[in-house]
Amino acid sequence: MKFAVTYSTPGQGMDPERLVEFAQHAEACGFEGLYVPEHVALYRGASLGGFELPTTLEYADPFDLLMYVAASTERLLLGTAVLLLPYHHPVTLAKRLATIDVLSKGRMRLLTVGLGSLPGEASAVGVDFATRGRRTDEAIDVLRLLWSGGPDGVSYSGEFYNFDNLTSYPHPLAPLPIHIGGSSRAAARRAGLRGTGYFPGGNLTPTERAAQWALARKTSPHDNLEYTRWASTDLTPEALNSYERQGVTRLVINPRSLDDLTNFAHRFNLS
Repeated sequence: MKFAVTYSTPGQGMDPERLVEFAQHAEACGFEGLYVPEHVALYRGASLGGFELPTTLEYADPFDLLMYVAASTERLLLGTAVLLLPYHHPVTLAKRLATIDVLSKGRMRLLTVGLGSLPGEASAVGVDFATRGRRTDEAIDVLRLLWSGGPDGVSYSGEFYNFDNLTSYPHPLAPLPIHIGGSSRAAARRAGLRGTGYFPGGNLTPTERAAQWALARKTSPHDNLEYTRWASTDLTPEALNSYERQGVTRLVINPRSLDDLTNFAHRFNLS
Protein backbone atom coordinates (compact mmCIF):
# COMPACT_ATOMS: atom_id res chain seq x y z
CA MET A 1 0.00 0.00 0.00
CA LYS A 2 1.17 3.52 -0.85
CA PHE A 3 0.24 6.51 1.32
CA ALA A 4 -0.11 10.13 0.24
CA VAL A 5 -1.48 13.37 1.69
CA THR A 6 -3.59 16.24 0.45
CA TYR A 7 -3.03 19.92 1.09
CA SER A 8 -6.14 22.02 0.52
CA THR A 9 -5.54 25.76 0.73
CA PRO A 10 -9.20 26.57 1.61
CA GLY A 11 -8.61 24.73 4.88
CA GLN A 12 -4.85 24.94 5.37
CA GLY A 13 -4.40 28.50 4.15
CA MET A 14 -2.03 30.24 1.76
CA ASP A 15 0.91 30.78 4.11
CA PRO A 16 3.95 29.74 2.02
CA GLU A 17 6.02 28.84 5.07
CA ARG A 18 3.31 26.54 6.38
CA LEU A 19 3.01 24.87 2.97
CA VAL A 20 6.75 24.21 2.77
CA GLU A 21 6.89 22.94 6.35
CA PHE A 22 3.95 20.61 5.67
CA ALA A 23 5.41 19.23 2.42
CA GLN A 24 8.88 18.73 3.86
CA HIS A 25 7.48 16.99 6.94
CA ALA A 26 5.30 14.72 4.79
CA GLU A 27 8.39 13.79 2.78
CA ALA A 28 10.46 13.15 5.92
CA CYS A 29 7.69 10.97 7.34
CA GLY A 30 7.82 8.72 4.27
CA PHE A 31 4.62 9.68 2.45
CA GLU A 32 4.72 9.04 -1.28
CA GLY A 33 3.18 12.24 -2.57
CA LEU A 34 1.09 15.36 -2.08
CA TYR A 35 -2.22 16.12 -3.80
CA VAL A 36 -3.89 19.51 -4.25
CA PRO A 37 -7.48 20.28 -5.35
CA GLU A 38 -8.72 22.79 -7.91
CA HIS A 39 -11.55 25.22 -8.42
CA VAL A 40 -11.15 27.88 -11.08
CA ALA A 41 -13.85 30.19 -9.72
CA LEU A 42 -16.75 30.18 -7.26
CA TYR A 43 -20.06 32.02 -7.12
CA ARG A 44 -23.10 32.42 -4.88
CA GLY A 45 -25.13 29.23 -4.71
CA ALA A 46 -22.30 26.91 -5.76
CA SER A 47 -22.58 23.75 -3.69
CA LEU A 48 -20.84 20.40 -3.34
CA GLY A 49 -22.38 17.44 -1.56
CA GLY A 50 -25.35 19.53 -0.53
CA PHE A 51 -23.21 22.20 1.14
CA GLU A 52 -22.94 25.71 -0.27
CA LEU A 53 -19.34 26.80 -0.77
CA PRO A 54 -18.28 30.15 0.70
CA THR A 55 -17.34 32.43 -2.16
CA THR A 56 -14.13 33.50 -0.43
CA LEU A 57 -12.50 30.07 -0.28
CA GLU A 58 -8.86 30.37 -1.34
CA TYR A 59 -8.25 27.72 -3.97
CA ALA A 60 -4.65 28.15 -5.10
CA ASP A 61 -3.65 27.49 -8.68
CA PRO A 62 -2.61 23.82 -8.53
CA PHE A 63 0.34 24.13 -10.92
CA ASP A 64 1.94 27.09 -9.17
CA LEU A 65 1.43 25.44 -5.80
CA LEU A 66 2.98 22.16 -6.97
CA MET A 67 5.99 23.92 -8.45
CA TYR A 68 6.49 25.68 -5.12
CA VAL A 69 6.35 22.31 -3.35
CA ALA A 70 8.72 20.76 -5.88
CA ALA A 71 11.30 23.47 -5.27
CA SER A 72 11.33 22.76 -1.54
CA THR A 73 11.29 18.94 -1.59
CA GLU A 74 13.37 16.18 -3.18
CA ARG A 75 11.32 12.98 -3.43
CA LEU A 76 7.67 13.87 -2.84
CA LEU A 77 5.50 13.04 -5.85
CA LEU A 78 3.14 15.76 -7.10
CA GLY A 79 -0.56 15.26 -7.72
CA THR A 80 -3.98 16.80 -8.26
CA ALA A 81 -7.26 15.57 -6.83
CA VAL A 82 -8.81 16.63 -8.94
CA LEU A 83 -7.70 18.82 -11.84
CA LEU A 84 -10.81 20.04 -13.67
CA LEU A 85 -9.61 18.90 -17.06
CA PRO A 86 -12.40 20.23 -19.35
CA TYR A 87 -11.67 23.76 -18.12
CA HIS A 88 -8.09 23.64 -19.45
CA HIS A 89 -7.05 23.66 -23.09
CA PRO A 90 -4.98 20.49 -23.54
CA VAL A 91 -2.37 22.14 -25.78
CA THR A 92 -1.35 24.66 -23.11
CA LEU A 93 -1.89 22.08 -20.37
CA ALA A 94 0.53 19.65 -22.02
CA LYS A 95 3.24 22.30 -21.81
CA ARG A 96 2.56 23.19 -18.18
CA LEU A 97 2.48 19.60 -16.93
CA ALA A 98 5.60 18.62 -18.86
CA THR A 99 7.43 21.65 -17.49
CA ILE A 100 6.56 20.72 -13.91
CA ASP A 101 7.65 17.13 -14.51
CA VAL A 102 11.01 18.11 -16.02
CA LEU A 103 11.84 20.76 -13.42
CA SER A 104 10.83 18.44 -10.56
CA LYS A 105 13.00 15.66 -12.06
CA GLY A 106 10.09 13.42 -12.95
CA ARG A 107 7.79 13.86 -9.94
CA MET A 108 4.53 14.93 -11.66
CA ARG A 109 3.24 11.38 -11.25
CA LEU A 110 -0.10 11.63 -9.42
CA LEU A 111 -2.18 13.63 -11.90
CA THR A 112 -5.85 12.93 -11.26
CA VAL A 113 -8.43 14.59 -13.47
CA GLY A 114 -12.17 15.10 -13.16
CA LEU A 115 -15.06 16.79 -14.92
CA GLY A 116 -16.19 19.36 -12.35
CA SER A 117 -19.71 19.61 -10.96
CA LEU A 118 -20.43 23.37 -10.84
CA PRO A 119 -22.30 24.62 -13.92
CA GLY A 120 -21.41 28.24 -13.20
CA GLU A 121 -17.73 27.39 -13.13
CA ALA A 122 -17.95 25.78 -16.56
CA SER A 123 -19.87 28.77 -17.93
CA ALA A 124 -17.27 31.18 -16.56
CA VAL A 125 -14.53 29.58 -18.67
CA GLY A 126 -16.70 29.23 -21.76
CA VAL A 127 -17.38 25.49 -21.53
CA ASP A 128 -20.78 23.95 -22.17
CA PHE A 129 -21.44 21.98 -18.97
CA ALA A 130 -23.15 19.20 -20.92
CA THR A 131 -20.06 18.56 -23.05
CA ARG A 132 -17.45 18.31 -20.32
CA GLY A 133 -17.28 14.50 -20.45
CA ARG A 134 -16.54 14.43 -24.16
CA ARG A 135 -14.09 17.30 -23.77
CA THR A 136 -12.26 15.37 -21.08
CA ASP A 137 -11.94 12.29 -23.26
CA GLU A 138 -10.50 14.34 -26.12
CA ALA A 139 -8.20 16.27 -23.81
CA ILE A 140 -6.67 13.07 -22.44
CA ASP A 141 -6.03 11.85 -25.98
CA VAL A 142 -4.50 15.20 -26.99
CA LEU A 143 -2.19 15.29 -23.98
CA ARG A 144 -0.81 11.83 -24.69
CA LEU A 145 -0.49 12.56 -28.39
CA LEU A 146 1.52 15.76 -27.82
CA TRP A 147 3.78 14.11 -25.23
CA SER A 148 4.58 11.28 -27.64
CA GLY A 149 5.02 13.39 -30.77
CA GLY A 150 8.30 13.72 -32.65
CA PRO A 151 9.97 16.69 -34.34
CA ASP A 152 7.67 16.50 -37.37
CA GLY A 153 4.65 17.12 -35.18
CA VAL A 154 1.32 15.39 -34.64
CA SER A 155 -2.19 16.15 -35.86
CA TYR A 156 -5.60 15.81 -34.25
CA SER A 157 -9.14 16.30 -35.48
CA GLY A 158 -11.93 16.07 -32.93
CA GLU A 159 -15.16 17.67 -31.83
CA PHE A 160 -13.42 20.27 -29.65
CA TYR A 161 -9.73 20.30 -30.55
CA ASN A 162 -8.06 20.45 -33.95
CA PHE A 163 -4.47 21.03 -35.04
CA ASP A 164 -1.98 19.94 -37.70
CA ASN A 165 1.70 18.98 -37.41
CA LEU A 166 2.03 20.42 -33.92
CA THR A 167 5.02 19.92 -31.62
CA SER A 168 5.12 20.49 -27.87
CA TYR A 169 8.41 20.33 -26.02
CA PRO A 170 9.63 19.56 -23.44
CA HIS A 171 8.13 16.12 -23.06
CA PRO A 172 7.68 14.62 -19.59
CA LEU A 173 10.68 12.58 -18.50
CA ALA A 174 8.44 9.50 -18.74
CA PRO A 175 4.82 9.07 -19.86
CA LEU A 176 2.62 10.79 -17.28
CA PRO A 177 0.08 8.57 -15.54
CA ILE A 178 -3.43 10.01 -15.79
CA HIS A 179 -5.79 8.88 -13.05
CA ILE A 180 -9.52 9.50 -13.29
CA GLY A 181 -11.47 10.95 -10.39
CA GLY A 182 -15.22 10.85 -9.88
CA SER A 183 -17.95 8.85 -8.19
CA SER A 184 -20.10 7.89 -11.19
CA ARG A 185 -20.20 4.84 -13.42
CA ALA A 186 -19.09 7.10 -16.26
CA ALA A 187 -15.96 8.01 -14.28
CA ALA A 188 -15.23 4.35 -13.56
CA ARG A 189 -15.63 3.49 -17.24
CA ARG A 190 -13.40 6.40 -18.25
CA ALA A 191 -10.77 5.21 -15.76
CA GLY A 192 -10.74 1.83 -17.43
CA LEU A 193 -10.78 3.04 -21.00
CA ARG A 194 -8.41 6.01 -20.75
CA GLY A 195 -6.86 6.07 -17.30
CA THR A 196 -3.92 4.49 -15.57
CA GLY A 197 -5.78 4.62 -12.28
CA TYR A 198 -9.12 5.30 -10.61
CA PHE A 199 -9.60 7.67 -7.67
CA PRO A 200 -13.31 7.70 -6.72
CA GLY A 201 -14.80 10.12 -4.22
CA GLY A 202 -18.37 10.70 -3.12
CA ASN A 203 -20.60 9.01 -0.59
CA LEU A 204 -20.93 5.61 -2.21
CA THR A 205 -22.07 2.44 -0.53
CA PRO A 206 -19.62 -0.46 -0.36
CA THR A 207 -21.68 -2.23 -3.02
CA GLU A 208 -21.55 0.78 -5.34
CA ARG A 209 -17.81 1.16 -4.86
CA ALA A 210 -17.19 -2.50 -5.58
CA ALA A 211 -19.31 -2.33 -8.73
CA GLN A 212 -17.50 0.76 -10.03
CA TRP A 213 -14.07 -0.71 -9.39
CA ALA A 214 -15.16 -3.87 -11.17
CA LEU A 215 -16.36 -1.76 -14.11
CA ALA A 216 -13.04 0.11 -14.27
CA ARG A 217 -11.08 -3.13 -14.30
CA LYS A 218 -13.40 -4.74 -16.84
CA THR A 219 -13.02 -1.89 -19.33
CA SER A 220 -9.27 -1.47 -18.84
CA PRO A 221 -6.81 -3.08 -21.25
CA HIS A 222 -4.20 -3.05 -18.46
CA ASP A 223 -3.80 -5.48 -15.58
CA ASN A 224 -2.09 -2.94 -13.31
CA LEU A 225 -4.78 -0.25 -13.02
CA GLU A 226 -4.12 1.66 -9.80
CA TYR A 227 -6.88 2.17 -7.26
CA THR A 228 -6.63 5.21 -4.97
CA ARG A 229 -9.03 6.04 -2.14
CA TRP A 230 -9.45 8.63 0.59
CA ALA A 231 -8.80 7.42 4.14
CA SER A 232 -9.04 8.78 7.66
CA THR A 233 -6.00 9.98 9.58
CA ASP A 234 -7.29 7.59 12.29
CA LEU A 235 -6.93 4.60 9.97
CA THR A 236 -6.50 1.33 11.86
CA PRO A 237 -4.58 -1.76 10.74
CA GLU A 238 -7.91 -3.58 10.45
CA ALA A 239 -9.29 -0.87 8.15
CA LEU A 240 -6.09 -1.01 6.11
CA ASN A 241 -6.58 -4.75 5.62
CA SER A 242 -10.11 -4.06 4.40
CA TYR A 243 -8.85 -1.57 1.82
CA GLU A 244 -6.25 -4.07 0.64
CA ARG A 245 -8.90 -6.77 0.20
CA GLN A 246 -10.85 -4.34 -1.98
CA GLY A 247 -7.84 -3.95 -4.29
CA VAL A 248 -6.84 -0.45 -3.17
CA THR A 249 -3.22 0.39 -3.98
CA ARG A 250 -2.96 3.91 -2.52
CA LEU A 251 -4.61 5.77 0.37
CA VAL A 252 -4.72 9.55 0.68
CA ILE A 253 -5.26 11.26 4.02
CA ASN A 254 -6.17 14.84 4.87
CA PRO A 255 -4.11 15.72 7.96
CA ARG A 256 -4.80 18.94 9.79
CA SER A 257 -1.45 19.20 11.54
CA LEU A 258 2.14 18.02 11.47
CA ASP A 259 1.33 15.81 14.44
CA ASP A 260 -1.28 14.01 12.32
CA LEU A 261 1.44 13.27 9.76
CA THR A 262 3.87 12.07 12.43
CA ASN A 263 1.37 9.84 14.24
CA PHE A 264 0.11 8.24 11.02
CA ALA A 265 3.64 7.58 9.78
CA HIS A 266 4.62 5.96 13.08
CA ARG A 267 1.48 3.81 13.14
CA PHE A 268 2.30 2.31 9.74
CA ASN A 269 6.11 2.52 9.82
CA LEU A 270 6.35 4.72 6.73
CA SER A 271 9.83 6.14 7.29
